[in-house]
Amino acid sequence: MKGECKSSLFYFRFAGMLYILLFINIITYILFGTDKQKAVRHQRRISEFTLLSVTFLGGTVGALLGMLIFRHKISKKSFLLKFLLIILIQAVLICYCSSFLNSMNKLV
Repeated sequence: MKGECKSSLFYFRFAGMLYILLFINIITYILFGTDKQKAVRHQRRISEFTLLSVTFLGGTVGALLGMLIFRHKISKKSFLLKFLLIILIQAVLICYCSSFLNSMNKLV
């Protein structure tokens, strides 16, 4: 019973995290599309800081899809370097967190 309760709790936490990531990625995708539309219309744009911030907070897939589908920010080298740096930081954080969680599970 105890193990079953732990796995159910893990499932709900994992599912909740997936829903949050899905939401962040949808918002990021919409922001990239909106910024592209504003660029075409010569209107005030969404700042690169905002685009990169939502990307860092988990919207990497949405940002990548937005960049490819809307053909937005793909020729700006400084933005691409910052984007790749965010992906690298996220990869390092994922590796660190997974190794930390694995070591914690061995203690339990």
